[in-house]
Amino acid sequence: MDEEDNSDPRARDLNNEAFWNKLQSIFKQTAEMIKELAEEMGIDLNSLDTDSRFNDISLQMAKADNHKLVIAARRYAKMVDNWFELEYLLFEQKQDELNTLLKIGLDENGLHAEAAGIQDAVEVIRWYQHQIEVKLNRAITRDDLFDEEDTILQNDANGSVKVALIGMDRSIGAWGKLQGHFPEKTDSILDILLHLDRLRRRTKELFPQARSFKRPGFDT
Repeated sequence: MDEEDNSDPRARDLNNEAFWNKLQSIFKQTAEMIKELAEEMGIDLNSLDTDSRFNDISLQMAKADNHKLVIAARRYAKMVDNWFELEYLLFEQKQDELNTLLKIGLDENGLHAEAAGIQDAVEVIRWYQHQIEVKLNRAITRDDLFDEEDTILQNDANGSVKVALIGMDRSIGAWGKLQGHFPEKTDSILDILLHLDRLRRRTKELFPQARSFKRPGFDT
């Protein structure tokens, strides 16, 4: 249908009636195709209890959003933002310090390695900052909804939790590296580390089999 309309620019103009007529035609044909396929497969579309299923999922999502693990992960993400907003001058000062040392010719390789180490740590922290909450939210939402064909171990919830745990592991390691580069900020970094480690322990308690989940293409 798209190829047939190439010669008619009106069918690609949102402000033209031809575009909306085309879209309506696509919806109509799609509905007819779904109906035909359902009949071929012996599915009665009118008998599907979609409202009930939708309500179940909505309730589960609301429950997950207010779960203690998700709330703690959300708080961690906020702690990260607050720390970097408060300490943004710290990185500028470190950059100036390293540049000064480079200019006087002190251990060029070591200084470049230190700069790269700081950058890597920040990138890891930022990469997993929000992902941890997203994965825990998905896991708790899916915990009671995984397919019956899935095993107790190999289900979506455990897979999501494993990714969240990996994010916590790597984030803890990254914060530890930042603490090494900025020892004067040990107290504020330690607060974040304690919160993140507590979240990790509680997550493992709730999903004790998550670490054993085999991620296709990643875990052998």
